[in-house]
Amino acid sequence: MPVITEDRPIEKVREEVIDQLTMNYSHGEISLEAFERRLDQAMETDEHQTLLKLTEDLELKVDQQFIEQKQQEMGPEQDIGEAKNLEYIVQIFSGSDRTGAWNVPKEIRIFSLFSGSDIDLSEAHFSHKTLRIRMFSLFSGTDIFVPEDIKVVSNTFCIFGGVDNKAPSMASSSAPTVIIEGVAIFSGIDISFKQTFKEKLIHFAEGIKKLFV
Repeated sequence: MPVITEDRPIEKVREEVIDQLTMNYSHGEISLEAFERRLDQAMETDEHQTLLKLTEDLELKVDQQFIEQKQQEMGPEQDIGEAKNLEYIVQIFSGSDRTGAWNVPKEIRIFSLFSGSDIDLSEAHFSHKTLRIRMFSLFSGTDIFVPEDIKVVSNTFCIFGGVDNKAPSMASSSAPTVIIEGVAIFSGIDISFKQTFKEKLIHFAEGIKKLFV
C-alpha cells in the first residue's frame, strides 16, 4: 500500500508537482500565465492537498526523458571528476572573475586589497559537499552568485563593511553547502542569485517546448 500523501515529505511532493507543471507547459498543455501562477503557488504553500490540486486537471505525466533532461541541465552538478582541494585568489588594486562551468574546490581563499571580484557558482560543478570561502577584504567588494538550490552560510566579521545576503536557501538536505567566512574591512560582500529557480524552470521548459514547435 502506498504512503498517504500527508505522510510524504512536503518537499518531495512539491518537486513532483513542479515537474508535472513544467512538463505540461513545455508540451503546450497550459499557458505561460497559468504555469507561472501555479508555480508561484507550488513554491509558497506547505499544504499537501493544495499542491496536488495544482496538477489534478493535467493529464500529461513526467517521463524518463524529462527526468534525464532536468538532471543534466538544472541545479548544481555533482561532479565525480578531480578538483583542487584549495584555490587562491589574490588581488591588489585589481579585479578578477571566476565564472562559467568550473570544478569548485573544497576551499577558496581570497585576499582583496582595493580590488573587486565576482565568484559565480551558477554553472559550477560541485565536487565536494561543502565549499568554504575564506576571505580577507580591505577597501574591496566581492559579488558571489549562487544557485537557488544550495545552502549558504555567512560567518563574516565586518568592520565598517557589510554582507548583503539575498540568497535564502530552498535547498534539500542533500544539496551542497557554501560557507563564507573571514573579515571585511571597509568592504562589501554581496551574495545573490544570478538566476532564480523559477527563471531556471521557465528557461528549461522553453528549451523543451522548442522541440515540439
